[in-house]
Amino acid sequence: MSEGGAPIPRVKRAAVPDTGPQAPAGDTAARTGAAQRRTGLLVTLVLGGLTATPPLAMDMYLPSLPEVTRSLHAPASTVQLTLTACLAGMALGQLVVGPMSDRWGRRRPLLAGLAVYVVATALCAIAPTVGILVVLRLAQGLAGAAGIVIARAVVRDLYDGVAMARFFSTLMLISGAAPIVAPLIGGQILRVTDWRGVFVVLTAVGVVLCALVWFRLPETLPPAARHSGGVGEALHSMRRLLTDLPFTGYMLAGGFAFAALFAYISASPFVVQEIYGASPQTFSLLFGLNSVGLVVVGQINGKVLVGRVPLDRVLGTGLAVIVLAASALLLMATGVFGEVGLGPVAAALFVLMSAMGVTLPNTQSLALLRTRHSAGSASALLGTSSFLIGAIASPLVGIAGEHTAVPMAVVQLAAGLVALACFMAMCRPWRTRADAEDGTTPRPGAAGNLGEES
Repeated sequence: MSEGGAPIPRVKRAAVPDTGPQAPAGDTAARTGAAQRRTGLLVTLVLGGLTATPPLAMDMYLPSLPEVTRSLHAPASTVQLTLTACLAGMALGQLVVGPMSDRWGRRRPLLAGLAVYVVATALCAIAPTVGILVVLRLAQGLAGAAGIVIARAVVRDLYDGVAMARFFSTLMLISGAAPIVAPLIGGQILRVTDWRGVFVVLTAVGVVLCALVWFRLPETLPPAARHSGGVGEALHSMRRLLTDLPFTGYMLAGGFAFAALFAYISASPFVVQEIYGASPQTFSLLFGLNSVGLVVVGQINGKVLVGRVPLDRVLGTGLAVIVLAASALLLMATGVFGEVGLGPVAAALFVLMSAMGVTLPNTQSLALLRTRHSAGSASALLGTSSFLIGAIASPLVGIAGEHTAVPMAVVQLAAGLVALACFMAMCRPWRTRADAEDGTTPRPGAAGNLGEES
């Protein structure tokens, strides 16, 4: 199966691995269990590193923006385009890399993307003008998209049902911690070097990831399962996925939930500091606590809820909590409760962010459960829709200026309501998995079956 590295034991449907010549049952089981644990940890670290690439590339760079403005003699609005270009590249690159991985396997597109990412990031460190930096950041985002989209596809290749949902919750631990750590690392780097040193560190991270994938992540999509067609086949596959109503419902629910998250990221610095008078240190503390809430709830989802409670029920509850928290924020922002301090607002934001810990991983799991042979294309659609919807929603939070929290609350409430409506109307959770024992196994004929490829 592998084009490099050691083979990965698959865990779909609790299949028993082929142990070759018969050995004593106890020794075989012990060796197999130990190998699976070691390989599972290694795969988790590699895929976690790939998943953490976007927040590292975005957030580690944030503390250096003022220095970039001074160094390249460019206005702040132009320097901000370096963030927009990277985000746009990550969104659009997934549409290209995802179908490529369905045709040529996971390793080759992933290694190619990581190689281009390393080169583009290294060139960012020596960019002479802000215009060139914007172009290089776009290339960095396009190439970095390979890690995002293929990591999800590899999870779909290796895992199914409850195991897949739990693995996505584990990845949530890494992707949730990365935004907390990245700005801190960036700030420390600026203590010993300038903004170009940030890109040197990001280049080194890319080299390490490339080496790990080369030596330790084998091919997970066998040739027999690959698509032989070109662009037309890829477009047909995506069109077929979008015609699957529940898949599209999960995709839109996850995308609009992501929009509520983007609204928080964009507006919270102004809401917490400008409106409620908190210091930058207090804002950093609250931002970190909210991220911890997301991570902890994500782990509760993977370790406790998955396999015991139907995923549709958990997802519906998470979306409902987002709507309730956003409603509370809007009522506080419009003065319905009179003058409120930072405490109630921070509590509502904490609840909203924590609900993302069950919403984001479960929308991905439920959507990917509906496809077997187009995991790359499905992952691309999931990632691109989330980035694009989030990017569109993000500027709306400042439409009424920096001195009111109403736009943030309105965007979050609207996004939460649309996500819940898409989930209820398109996924029809009350008709799915009513008699499933593990909460993830679809039954034939229900809305939760495996889509076009069941």
